Amino acid sequence: MPMWTALAEGSWLTAERMRAAAIASLAVGLAAFAWLFATAHGTLDAWGRPLGTDFSDVYAAGRMALEGRAAAAWDWPSHYAVQQAVHHDPHVPFYGWHYPPPFLILAALLALLPYVTALLAWQATTLAASAALVRAILPGRQALLIALGAPVVFICLGHGQNGFLTAALLGGGLFLLDRRPILAGLMLGALVYKPQFGLLIPPLLLVGGHRRAFAGATAAALALIAASLALWGAPVWEAFVHSLPLTRSVVIESGATGWGKIQSPFAMVRMWGGDVPLAYAVQGAATLAAIGAALWLTRTSAPALRNAAACAAAILSTPYVLDYDYVVLGIGAAFLVRDGLDRGVLGWEKSLLAFVWCAPLFARQVATLTLIPIGQATAAIVLALAIRRALVLDGAGRAWIRAWPSRRSHGASLP
Repeated sequence: MPMWTALAEGSWLTAERMRAAAIASLAVGLAAFAWLFATAHGTLDAWGRPLGTDFSDVYAAGRMALEGRAAAAWDWPSHYAVQQAVHHDPHVPFYGWHYPPPFLILAALLALLPYVTALLAWQATTLAASAALVRAILPGRQALLIALGAPVVFICLGHGQNGFLTAALLGGGLFLLDRRPILAGLMLGALVYKPQFGLLIPPLLLVGGHRRAFAGATAAALALIAASLALWGAPVWEAFVHSLPLTRSVVIESGATGWGKIQSPFAMVRMWGGDVPLAYAVQGAATLAAIGAALWLTRTSAPALRNAAACAAAILSTPYVLDYDYVVLGIGAAFLVRDGLDRGVLGWEKSLLAFVWCAPLFARQVATLTLIPIGQATAAIVLALAIRRALVLDGAGRAWIRAWPSRRSHGASLP
């Protein structure tokens, strides 16, 4: 079979190859982490970085909250001093704390444990939550194996980050939206801890007529805000608001984290040499387009497509999204696979979703070396596939849309 035809039909992507790729990725990832912990010195790895890197700022902020200095967590010199004390090293890399006060509640709970124990507990529980969601969307051991072997999983684990929690809350809320709306709303409202991913939630709930979920989301967000005020008072919110201009200038606009790691439309423009106003203009256009597409699918299409589009739109609608946050996009891909199993696979879907699965393995390096924004492209791919399925399968759009390759294979396996 010609290569082009094989790619279009996805015939090259057999169940055996998917399983082999997932097992190989899982084995390499686990071996790498085993070596990282085996060669560590206390809480630092062989290169002098904290185990879980970014988790260092979460743990230090939690320690400061327990010590009665919660508001100082947003003061970078004070925060860095605590990180140095936690790791017993004056030269440990600095990781900034940029989160709203509700996340400080969880950070304080984690800081009750020793650092390494807290890191392992944090990653294990949140990974288990997102894996359980994948299992609910796609029952079967192979789907779970492919999800656990996804390269983005090891990127998130290596950073000790909250991508699994974000994916579980956003994806879980979307998954339950039509069956248990209040619980779904509570989960979506809990995203107040990472508000850049919640921009589309209020309009999505309103446009979809999900009033009970909207009430639940509002209640959850207000409850978490009230809890942070009850625990630490207004100073934590004042400190957070006061820190925002510095975070925006240094982390987002100047790209101190690295344009290859920040994978948003804003970062793409900055990586290509565009100035800040142009980057914001492009980001604004991308945000409106992505959220608009998700809202359109909310009104016109199947829940699985709405959910896939919402996950992709959450990624595309913020200027500050990093490669480990693309766990959320993995959940969006799982929703696409669910719809494919239910209603048939269209041409190119299997190959494109395989690319989405693989891309985090090399997206940061490719962007850094070649300025090609592969990460941003995968988010656009998931959104475009959801739109295309709605146009082709739900009867929307003009006849020329149907000219796209649309060979179906009911019950086919997808990565």
